[in-house]
Amino acid sequence: MRTTDPNARRSDPLRPQASGRARLAIIATAVLLAPWGARAQSRPTIEQILGPGFPYELVSAHATDRIAWIEYQRGMRNVYTATPPDFTPVRLTGFLEDDGIDLTELSITDDGALVTFVRGHAPNRDGWIANPTSDPRGGERAVWAVATSGGNAWRVADVRDYALSPDGRWIAFARDGQIQRAPIGSGLRAGEPNGEPFFRAYGDNTDPTWSPDGSRVAFVSRRDDHAFIGVYDARSPAITYLAPGVDRDSSPTWSPDGTRIAYLRRPGLAFGADPSAGRFGGGGRRPGGSAADSADAPPAGLFDSRFRGGHALEIWIADATTGEGGRLWAAPPDERGFNDIRQIHWAGDRIVFEAEPENWRHWFSISVESPEATPLELTPGDGFVEQVAFSSDGSTLFYASNVDDIDHRDLWSVPVSGGRASKLTEGSGIETYPAALASGDRVAVLYADAKRPQSVAVVPARGGSARVITALSADFPAAAHVVPKNVTLTAPDGLEFHNQLFLPPDLRSGERRPAVIFIHGGSRRQMLLGYHYMHFYHMAYGINQYLASQGYVVMSVNYRSGIGYGREFREAPGRGREGNTEYQDILAAGKYLQSRPDVDPDRVGLWGLSYGGILTAQALARNSDVFRAGVDMAGVHLYGDPTDRQSVAYRSSAIAAIDSWTSPVLLIHGDDDRNVDFSQTVGLVQLLRQRDVPFELIVFPDDVHDSLLFKRWLTAFGATDDFLRRRLWNAGARVTDEGVGQPAPGRREP
Repeated sequence: MRTTDPNARRSDPLRPQASGRARLAIIATAVLLAPWGARAQSRPTIEQILGPGFPYELVSAHATDRIAWIEYQRGMRNVYTATPPDFTPVRLTGFLEDDGIDLTELSITDDGALVTFVRGHAPNRDGWIANPTSDPRGGERAVWAVATSGGNAWRVADVRDYALSPDGRWIAFARDGQIQRAPIGSGLRAGEPNGEPFFRAYGDNTDPTWSPDGSRVAFVSRRDDHAFIGVYDARSPAITYLAPGVDRDSSPTWSPDGTRIAYLRRPGLAFGADPSAGRFGGGGRRPGGSAADSADAPPAGLFDSRFRGGHALEIWIADATTGEGGRLWAAPPDERGFNDIRQIHWAGDRIVFEAEPENWRHWFSISVESPEATPLELTPGDGFVEQVAFSSDGSTLFYASNVDDIDHRDLWSVPVSGGRASKLTEGSGIETYPAALASGDRVAVLYADAKRPQSVAVVPARGGSARVITALSADFPAAAHVVPKNVTLTAPDGLEFHNQLFLPPDLRSGERRPAVIFIHGGSRRQMLLGYHYMHFYHMAYGINQYLASQGYVVMSVNYRSGIGYGREFREAPGRGREGNTEYQDILAAGKYLQSRPDVDPDRVGLWGLSYGGILTAQALARNSDVFRAGVDMAGVHLYGDPTDRQSVAYRSSAIAAIDSWTSPVLLIHGDDDRNVDFSQTVGLVQLLRQRDVPFELIVFPDDVHDSLLFKRWLTAFGATDDFLRRRLWNAGARVTDEGVGQPAPGRREP
C-alpha cells in the first residue's frame, strides 16, 4: 500500500518480499527510469499541459456589446467579461482556490450590467451536494451575482436551477413543486431564508420562463398523465392556462413582443403507458437526472399506436393573456426524427427547432403565420449542428457544425426565414458555442486548434478569421505539440470509423515504440483533430499530446455509438448492453497499431473514463494478448443480472470474460460518482483479487464522476503516466545474468 494523495488510496500489487527474479526486474526498471528522468527536463510536464485556463459557458448581452464566460484554471473557477473594441478580459470574481466548487449556469442581463451563476455542483439522487474536499460544513448549490462594472460577488439564493429576469432584478426557480423567486440584490448569506413563493398552483410546477418585459412568467405544470403551460401575471395577479387539454405541454417560448407563447404538445399518458408515472411527476426528471430525463423527452410508449391514437408531437401557439390557442404544426405520427424535438425558439416571426428526420441532426423553422406549413431546413449538408445562437433581432441563426470538415467544427450562419447557409470560418480551428453580439457585427466563440487549448475569440458576423482574446500560460508547451492525423479504419463487420493518430516528435525510422489507445466516454462524444470543447476531453487531448511527447504512439478512437458521423453510426445495432458491437472498433484499432512498423506489437495499452473505462476493461478482459496494460477511470463492468450468464447484457460486460483477464490495470474512481455507481469498481476489484490479476487502485472520497479538484487530476494523470511507464514502456526491458536491465532489441527508451 502506498499513498499518492492524502485523499487517495492506492494498492500496489507488488509484494514486499519479491523473489530473486522479481528483484532483478525491479532493479532493471530503476535503471530504465534513470535516463527517462534525465531527458524529461526538456519535455513538457502534465501540469504545464493542463495549466491554461479553460473557458466555458460563453454568453452575450441582448442589448449591448458585452460578453461573459466562466474559466477554469488549475482548479480555480471564475467569471470573466470583455467589451469592444479591445475585448480585454476582466476577471469579475475572486475564487482563487482549488476548492472543488463548481461554477455553471452563467446568465447575463439584457443591459450587460449583471451576471449570475450557480456555485456548487448538482445534487445526487439523495439530494447530496458534492463535497470533494470533505468539508465538515458540507456543500451548497446557490445562485451568485456580480456586477460587470466591478465589486465583490454576492450570494442570491440556494437553488438547483433558475431563470434570470431580463432586467436583472429577480431570479425565478422551482422548489417543492412551486415557483419561487428571490431578489438579486438581497445578498443573502448561507443559512438565511431563500426566496419567497412567487405564486401557488396545483401540480408539480417547473421551468419558469420570463416574458421579455419581466412582468410575467410562463411555467410547466405537470399533473400525472398530462401537463399545462401556465402564465402568471404579477400585475393582476392571475394565472392563465394555455388551451388546457389532456396532453403534455412543455417548452414555453415567448414571442419577441410578449403577447404570445409557443410550446410543444405531446399526447397524454394513457392508463400508465409510462411505467415511471407517479403522483405529480409521471415522466418527470429523476432526482440527480439530466435534462434528457425530463418530460420534454418522449416517454416509453409514445410510438405505440395503442396509446397515441395516431397523434404525435405538435407545436401550439396561444395568446398569453386570454389563453386561447391553436395548433401551428403537427409532426408526422410515425416520423421519429420530428417527434423527439425537446425545445423550440421564437426568433423573429419564425419558430425554430432542432430535429433529426434523416441521418443528420439539423435545424428547421416554421412561419408563425403559416399553420401546417412544412418545416424549412436551415442547415443542410453532410454533418450535424451542435451549438447555436441567434442574432439580437432573431433574424439570423449562427451555428457550429462539422459539415465539410467532419473532424473539426466551423462557424456558420443562415437567415431563420431560409436562404443559403454561409460558412464564416475556414481552416483547422475548432469554433464552438457562438454568442452573437447585440450590434450584429461580431460573434464570440470558443476557439481551439491542434496546438492551442480552448480560448475565447471573436469572429466577424460576415466571416473571417477568429481573433483570440484570451492568453495562454507563459509556460504552456505549444511547441511540444504535434498535429494529429485522421486515420479511418474498418471493423470486422465492415463499419468504418475515424481515429486521431499522434506520432511522437522524436520518432526515428526503424524504431518500434509502445502505443496507447485513448477511448472517449459518453458514448455520445466525438474526439477531434484538436483540443476538445468539453473539459474532461480537453484534458484528455492534452494528455494524449503529453504521452506523444514522452515517446508513445497514441491513437484516439471514435468508435460507433459516438456523435459526429450521423444517426446510423450513433445508433449502430448491437451496441452497449445489446451486444457491445463497438468493442470491434477498439480491437481493430489495437490490431492496426500492432501492424504499424513504428509500434512494438507487444506493448499496446489503453485508457479511458466512463464509457472509455467500460471499453478499457472489456479490452483487458477479452484481449490481454493485444492490450498489455490499461487505465480504467470510473468504468462500468457489469451489465444485467450476474446470475443470468447467458443473457446478452451479461455477455456484453467485461466480467463475462474475467477469467481471461491477465493484463495489469490501474483503477481510478470517486465514490460520490453520480454517473457510474462506485459499486462497479468495488465489485471488479473483488473479482480481480480472486484471480490474482495485477491491479492498482486510486479512490477519491466524496468526489464525482470526473473529479472537481485540479490536484486530483494531477494525481490521476501522474499515476497514469507512472503506470504506463512501468507496465508498458518498461515491459521492453530484459534482465541479464548480472541483473542489469537493458532495452530489448529494437526498442529504445525515450
